[in-house]
Amino acid sequence: MEEAVYFGTRVSAHLDTTAQEARHLESLGYDFLSVGEHVMQGNPPRPSTMAIPVLGVAAGATERVRLVASVLLVPLYHPVLLAKLLSVLDRACGGRLVVGVGVGGEIPIEFQAVGVPVRERGRRADEALDILRRLWTQEHVTHNGRFYQFQDVTLSPPPAQKPHPPLWVAGRREPAMRRPARFGTGWYPHLYSPEQLRSSIERIKEMGAEVDRDLSGFQWGVQLYVVLDDSPQKAAQIAVDVLGSHFRYGGDWRDIVERYCLLGTPDDCARRLHEYIEVGAQYIGLHPMGEAKRETEDIETLARDVVPRFRP
Repeated sequence: MEEAVYFGTRVSAHLDTTAQEARHLESLGYDFLSVGEHVMQGNPPRPSTMAIPVLGVAAGATERVRLVASVLLVPLYHPVLLAKLLSVLDRACGGRLVVGVGVGGEIPIEFQAVGVPVRERGRRADEALDILRRLWTQEHVTHNGRFYQFQDVTLSPPPAQKPHPPLWVAGRREPAMRRPARFGTGWYPHLYSPEQLRSSIERIKEMGAEVDRDLSGFQWGVQLYVVLDDSPQKAAQIAVDVLGSHFRYGGDWRDIVERYCLLGTPDDCARRLHEYIEVGAQYIGLHPMGEAKRETEDIETLARDVVPRFRP
C-alpha cells in the first residue's frame, strides 16, 4: 500500500484577512496551513508575521486542517515561554498543531533587535529543543544550561497531543540534520531538489541510529516554491525576481529556481512532484510566488488540478 501524501499551503501576511483566508484554504481541501515568521525582515522592513498569533487566528476559523509553524525562529524565544505558548495553542486548536522550527540567521537585524547574538543561534536552538520536549512531557523540570537556567517548572495543562506536538526541523545543511535526528519527529527543508531530499533522509536515519533513536513513524517533508504559467521560462523569471529579492545568494538564481521550484503548467508541476514523492516526501508545502492575484489563482489551481492527482 502506498504511503499517503499530504499537501499544505501558506497563509499570507495580509493579517486583516487571516480568518477568511484560512477558511478558504481549508475549503479547497488542503491538509495543512503554514505560517512563517520574522521579527523584522529587512530595513526598511517588508511586512512580516509571527507564527503563533496568526496560527491562533487560523485555528479559530477552521475545523480540520493541521496548523504548521513554518518555521518558528527558536533562538529568539526563551524556551519556557515558547513551550507554554505552544502548549496553549495545541490545546486551543484541538491538537492540530505542528511545530516547525529553525535557527534563522539570514536576517541578522532581527537577532540584534531582541538581543540574541546571531552566532549563538544554533547552540541556543539545540538547548531549547531539548527543553521543549522535557517541559511538554515532564513535571517539575529544572535546567541549568549554557544559555537557559530555571527551577521546578511544570506546564499545566500540557499539550493536547501525546507525547507532544509533531516537531519538524527545517534547514538545508548537515548541522541542521542533526536536530531532527536528536530532537525532532520530522524533517521539513526548503530550496531542496529531490536528490538532496533523498540524501538528507538517508543521512538523518544514519544520525538517528548513532544516538539510538527509533525514527519509525518519522515525518518527511519539503517546502516547494511554485509559479504556474503556460511558459516555464516566464514562470522561472517570476521565481528569480521574487526569490532574488528575498534571499541573499551569490550564485545564478536561474539555476536555483529551475533546480528547486515547481515551474510551468500543472502537468509540469505534477511530474516534478512525483520525483519528490518517489524519494520519500510525505508532507509537501506548496508556496506560490508572485503578485497577490497570481498567488491566489495558483493556490486554487494547485488545489483543483494538481493535488487531486496524488490522492488515494
